[in-house]
Amino acid sequence: MSIIVFQHGDVAGPGRLGATLRDFGHRLDVRRLDRADEVPDDFDAVNGVVSLGGVQNVDEQHPWMPREIEYLRRAHELELPVVGICLGAQLIATALGGRVEKLPEPEYGFESIDVSVPGQTEAVMGGVPWSSRQFCAHGYHVTEPPAGATVLASSAKTKVQAFKAGLRTYAFQYHFEADRAMIDRIVKRNADEIARIGLSGEQISAQAGEHYERFAVIAQRVCTNLATYCFPVEVLEA
Repeated sequence: MSIIVFQHGDVAGPGRLGATLRDFGHRLDVRRLDRADEVPDDFDAVNGVVSLGGVQNVDEQHPWMPREIEYLRRAHELELPVVGICLGAQLIATALGGRVEKLPEPEYGFESIDVSVPGQTEAVMGGVPWSSRQFCAHGYHVTEPPAGATVLASSAKTKVQAFKAGLRTYAFQYHFEADRAMIDRIVKRNADEIARIGLSGEQISAQAGEHYERFAVIAQRVCTNLATYCFPVEVLEA
Protein backbone atom coordinates (compact mmCIF):
# COMPACT_ATOMS: atom_id res chain seq x y z
CA MET A 1 0.00 0.00 0.00
CA SER A 2 1.20 3.52 -0.71
CA ILE A 3 0.18 7.15 -0.74
CA ILE A 4 0.23 8.71 -4.19
CA VAL A 5 1.96 12.12 -4.10
CA PHE A 6 1.52 14.44 -7.07
CA GLN A 7 4.51 16.78 -7.29
CA HIS A 8 4.45 19.58 -9.85
CA GLY A 9 7.99 20.97 -9.79
CA ASP A 10 11.36 21.19 -8.04
CA VAL A 11 10.43 23.88 -5.53
CA ALA A 12 7.55 22.38 -3.51
CA GLY A 13 8.16 18.78 -2.45
CA PRO A 14 6.48 16.64 0.22
CA GLY A 15 8.56 18.37 2.88
CA ARG A 16 7.44 18.12 6.48
CA LEU A 17 4.24 16.26 5.57
CA GLY A 18 6.11 13.61 3.61
CA ALA A 19 8.59 13.08 6.43
CA THR A 20 5.77 12.69 8.95
CA LEU A 21 3.85 10.21 6.80
CA ARG A 22 7.02 8.14 6.38
CA ASP A 23 7.62 8.28 10.14
CA PHE A 24 4.15 6.77 10.58
CA GLY A 25 5.13 3.89 8.30
CA HIS A 26 3.58 4.95 5.02
CA ARG A 27 5.29 4.49 1.68
CA LEU A 28 5.13 7.47 -0.67
CA ASP A 29 4.77 6.96 -4.41
CA VAL A 30 5.88 10.37 -5.70
CA ARG A 31 4.74 11.20 -9.23
CA ARG A 32 6.60 14.10 -10.84
CA LEU A 33 3.90 15.16 -13.26
CA ASP A 34 6.05 18.00 -14.58
CA ARG A 35 8.54 15.34 -15.69
CA ALA A 36 5.93 13.23 -17.50
CA ASP A 37 5.33 10.71 -14.72
CA GLU A 38 1.92 9.14 -15.14
CA VAL A 39 -1.22 9.64 -13.10
CA PRO A 40 -2.23 6.11 -11.96
CA ASP A 41 -4.99 4.33 -13.83
CA ASP A 42 -6.60 2.88 -10.71
CA PHE A 43 -6.54 2.80 -6.92
CA ASP A 44 -5.12 -0.67 -6.40
CA ALA A 45 -2.84 -0.65 -3.32
CA VAL A 46 -3.47 3.09 -2.84
CA ASN A 47 -4.42 4.30 0.62
CA GLY A 48 -4.39 8.03 0.04
CA VAL A 49 -3.48 10.92 -2.26
CA VAL A 50 -1.49 14.11 -1.65
CA SER A 51 -1.40 16.93 -4.21
CA LEU A 52 1.38 19.46 -3.68
CA GLY A 53 1.95 23.06 -4.74
CA GLY A 54 3.48 24.32 -7.95
CA VAL A 55 4.04 27.33 -10.17
CA GLN A 56 1.17 26.27 -12.43
CA ASN A 57 -2.37 27.61 -12.21
CA VAL A 58 -5.66 25.78 -12.65
CA ASP A 59 -6.62 27.83 -15.73
CA GLU A 60 -3.49 26.80 -17.63
CA GLN A 61 -3.18 24.01 -20.17
CA HIS A 62 -0.99 21.15 -18.92
CA PRO A 63 -1.46 17.61 -20.26
CA TRP A 64 -1.43 16.05 -16.79
CA MET A 65 -3.81 18.50 -15.11
CA PRO A 66 -7.17 17.08 -16.30
CA ARG A 67 -5.99 13.58 -15.38
CA GLU A 68 -4.93 14.66 -11.90
CA ILE A 69 -8.20 16.52 -11.34
CA GLU A 70 -10.16 13.40 -12.31
CA TYR A 71 -8.00 11.22 -10.05
CA LEU A 72 -8.58 13.56 -7.10
CA ARG A 73 -12.32 13.51 -7.75
CA ARG A 74 -12.44 9.72 -7.87
CA ALA A 75 -10.29 9.38 -4.73
CA HIS A 76 -12.69 11.70 -2.91
CA GLU A 77 -15.70 9.70 -4.08
CA LEU A 78 -14.02 6.52 -2.82
CA GLU A 79 -13.56 8.26 0.55
CA LEU A 80 -9.80 7.79 0.44
CA PRO A 81 -7.73 10.35 2.34
CA VAL A 82 -7.00 13.29 0.01
CA VAL A 83 -4.81 16.25 0.99
CA GLY A 84 -4.05 19.25 -1.19
CA ILE A 85 -1.61 22.11 -0.57
CA CYS A 86 -1.64 25.42 -2.47
CA LEU A 87 -2.06 24.38 -6.14
CA GLY A 88 -3.20 21.00 -4.84
CA ALA A 89 -5.94 22.68 -2.80
CA GLN A 90 -7.10 24.54 -5.88
CA LEU A 91 -7.10 21.34 -7.94
CA ILE A 92 -9.26 19.64 -5.28
CA ALA A 93 -11.67 22.57 -5.30
CA THR A 94 -11.86 22.38 -9.10
CA ALA A 95 -12.35 18.61 -9.04
CA LEU A 96 -15.27 18.89 -6.61
CA GLY A 97 -17.09 21.77 -8.26
CA GLY A 98 -15.65 24.74 -6.38
CA ARG A 99 -14.34 27.93 -7.93
CA VAL A 100 -10.75 29.18 -8.18
CA GLU A 101 -9.88 32.73 -9.28
CA LYS A 102 -6.85 34.98 -9.53
CA LEU A 103 -6.22 37.21 -6.54
CA PRO A 104 -6.21 40.97 -7.18
CA GLU A 105 -2.81 40.92 -5.49
CA PRO A 106 -0.72 37.81 -4.69
CA GLU A 107 -0.34 36.73 -1.08
CA TYR A 108 3.24 36.07 0.03
CA GLY A 109 4.90 35.86 3.41
CA PHE A 110 3.88 34.90 6.93
CA GLU A 111 0.26 36.00 6.96
CA SER A 112 -2.18 35.87 9.87
CA ILE A 113 -4.48 32.85 9.47
CA ASP A 114 -7.66 32.55 11.55
CA VAL A 115 -9.27 29.19 12.26
CA SER A 116 -13.03 29.22 11.74
CA VAL A 117 -15.49 28.18 14.44
CA PRO A 118 -16.07 24.78 12.73
CA GLY A 119 -12.30 24.46 12.33
CA GLN A 120 -11.83 24.88 16.07
CA THR A 121 -13.53 21.51 16.64
CA GLU A 122 -11.94 19.70 13.66
CA ALA A 123 -9.49 16.97 14.72
CA VAL A 124 -6.98 17.79 11.98
CA MET A 125 -6.76 21.35 13.35
CA GLY A 126 -6.24 20.13 16.91
CA GLY A 127 -3.54 22.11 18.71
CA VAL A 128 -3.59 24.86 16.08
CA PRO A 129 -4.04 28.34 17.62
CA TRP A 130 -7.16 30.16 16.52
CA SER A 131 -4.88 32.79 14.99
CA SER A 132 -1.32 32.14 13.84
CA ARG A 133 1.23 33.13 11.21
CA GLN A 134 1.39 30.72 8.27
CA PHE A 135 3.56 30.87 5.15
CA CYS A 136 1.59 31.86 2.05
CA ALA A 137 2.76 31.93 -1.56
CA HIS A 138 -0.04 32.09 -4.10
CA GLY A 139 -1.57 34.26 -6.80
CA TYR A 140 -4.82 32.30 -7.09
CA HIS A 141 -7.27 31.23 -4.40
CA VAL A 142 -10.48 29.31 -3.83
CA THR A 143 -13.34 31.82 -3.97
CA GLU A 144 -16.09 29.23 -3.63
CA PRO A 145 -15.45 25.91 -1.86
CA PRO A 146 -17.16 22.74 -3.10
CA ALA A 147 -20.80 22.29 -2.17
CA GLY A 148 -21.10 21.02 1.39
CA ALA A 149 -17.46 21.75 2.24
CA THR A 150 -16.52 23.29 5.58
CA VAL A 151 -14.17 26.26 5.61
CA LEU A 152 -11.56 25.63 8.31
CA ALA A 153 -9.38 28.75 8.10
CA SER A 154 -9.20 32.18 6.46
CA SER A 155 -6.94 35.20 6.04
CA ALA A 156 -7.68 38.82 5.17
CA LYS A 157 -6.91 38.24 1.47
CA THR A 158 -7.97 34.60 1.15
CA LYS A 159 -11.27 33.68 2.74
CA VAL A 160 -10.77 29.96 2.05
CA GLN A 161 -7.31 29.18 3.43
CA ALA A 162 -8.35 25.63 4.35
CA PHE A 163 -11.43 23.49 3.87
CA LYS A 164 -12.68 19.97 4.46
CA ALA A 165 -14.94 18.15 2.01
CA GLY A 166 -16.64 14.86 2.71
CA LEU A 167 -15.09 12.32 5.05
CA ARG A 168 -11.32 12.72 4.58
CA THR A 169 -10.56 15.38 1.95
CA TYR A 170 -8.56 18.36 3.22
CA ALA A 171 -7.26 21.35 1.29
CA PHE A 172 -4.81 23.99 2.56
CA GLN A 173 -3.86 27.11 0.65
CA TYR A 174 -0.93 27.89 2.95
CA HIS A 175 2.32 25.90 3.00
CA PHE A 176 2.33 24.08 6.34
CA GLU A 177 4.52 21.41 4.72
CA ALA A 178 7.37 23.85 4.06
CA ASP A 179 10.59 23.74 6.02
CA ARG A 180 12.95 26.72 6.00
CA ALA A 181 14.84 25.50 2.92
CA MET A 182 11.59 25.10 0.96
CA ILE A 183 10.47 28.57 1.97
CA ASP A 184 13.77 29.98 0.67
CA ARG A 185 13.30 28.12 -2.63
CA ILE A 186 9.75 29.39 -3.05
CA VAL A 187 10.80 32.97 -2.33
CA LYS A 188 13.70 32.77 -4.79
CA ARG A 189 11.54 31.21 -7.51
CA ASN A 190 8.85 33.90 -7.15
CA ALA A 191 11.10 36.92 -6.57
CA ASP A 192 9.59 38.95 -9.42
CA GLU A 193 6.02 38.37 -8.31
CA ILE A 194 6.94 39.16 -4.71
CA ALA A 195 8.54 42.41 -5.85
CA ARG A 196 5.30 43.40 -7.58
CA ILE A 197 3.55 43.61 -4.21
CA GLY A 198 6.29 45.70 -2.66
CA LEU A 199 8.13 42.97 -0.79
CA SER A 200 11.61 41.54 -1.11
CA GLY A 201 13.19 38.22 -0.30
CA GLU A 202 15.05 39.92 2.51
CA GLN A 203 11.79 41.11 4.05
CA ILE A 204 10.26 37.64 3.93
CA SER A 205 13.45 36.23 5.44
CA ALA A 206 13.04 38.74 8.24
CA GLN A 207 9.46 37.53 8.72
CA ALA A 208 10.76 33.97 8.86
CA GLY A 209 13.29 34.98 11.49
CA GLU A 210 10.43 36.28 13.60
CA HIS A 211 7.76 33.64 12.98
CA TYR A 212 9.37 30.43 11.67
CA GLU A 213 10.04 28.72 14.99
CA ARG A 214 6.41 28.96 16.10
CA PHE A 215 5.18 28.24 12.56
CA ALA A 216 7.18 24.99 12.47
CA VAL A 217 5.64 23.78 15.74
CA ILE A 218 2.10 24.46 14.51
CA ALA A 219 2.81 22.99 11.07
CA GLN A 220 4.11 19.80 12.64
CA ARG A 221 0.88 19.47 14.62
CA VAL A 222 -1.12 19.59 11.38
CA CYS A 223 1.14 16.97 9.79
CA THR A 224 0.85 14.69 12.82
CA ASN A 225 -2.91 15.16 12.95
CA LEU A 226 -3.25 14.27 9.27
CA ALA A 227 -1.09 11.17 9.71
CA THR A 228 -3.03 10.16 12.82
CA TYR A 229 -6.64 10.92 11.91
CA CYS A 230 -6.77 11.07 8.14
CA PHE A 231 -4.66 8.17 6.87
CA PRO A 232 -5.88 4.84 8.27
CA VAL A 233 -3.42 3.12 10.55
CA GLU A 234 -4.85 -0.35 9.91
CA VAL A 235 -3.28 -0.47 6.45
CA LEU A 236 0.23 0.54 7.48
CA GLU A 237 2.96 -1.77 6.29
CA ALA A 238 5.18 -3.49 8.83
